[in-house]
Amino acid sequence: MNDIWAIILAAGESKRMGSPKMILPLGGKTIIEKVIENVLSSGIDKVLVVVGSGSDKILKITGKYPVMHYYNADYKEGMLSSVKCGFNNLPPQFRAAIIFLGDQPAIKSGIIDSLIESYSGSGKGLVLPVFNNRRGHPLLIDNKYRAEITGLNGPEGLKELLNRHPDDIYEVKTYDPTILKDIDTIEDYENELN
Repeated sequence: MNDIWAIILAAGESKRMGSPKMILPLGGKTIIEKVIENVLSSGIDKVLVVVGSGSDKILKITGKYPVMHYYNADYKEGMLSSVKCGFNNLPPQFRAAIIFLGDQPAIKSGIIDSLIESYSGSGKGLVLPVFNNRRGHPLLIDNKYRAEITGLNGPEGLKELLNRHPDDIYEVKTYDPTILKDIDTIEDYENELN
């Protein structure tokens, strides 16, 4: 047990998609199920799913998984509000949390485990994957940043946290472009299906 939590962000309104993207079918499951299954097959101890828009439909699908759910009443304020909701609902004692986007179903457990391993070995408090010198998701955040995250308010969101602590960032080089790809539009979804 390494007491590393996953926070899966699934509260967005899917405005660019035009319909609730978390419950779109993908490979015999839904997008959100794929994300949850990838996380559960990694070395993560506990999973917390933050819901908001369309929460009833998402809960019908995700209720069968061993995950906790929290409703973000402020979901219309954007992704940072869901990150805060997730951190606010973690127990006081945890080592780190990994923030997952609910619309990145292609991120495999190997990437997740490499983040955890790099976190344990590097002594850094912010760990993220990099592909071709571009930073992607998910982002591992040490517990020491909990209070700072709840105080973030700017439009930059978690980028602000990274900007404030450049010396505490560890970049994990990957050969997997999926860390850069999320599903925002119909075109993104069609590409994921192919």
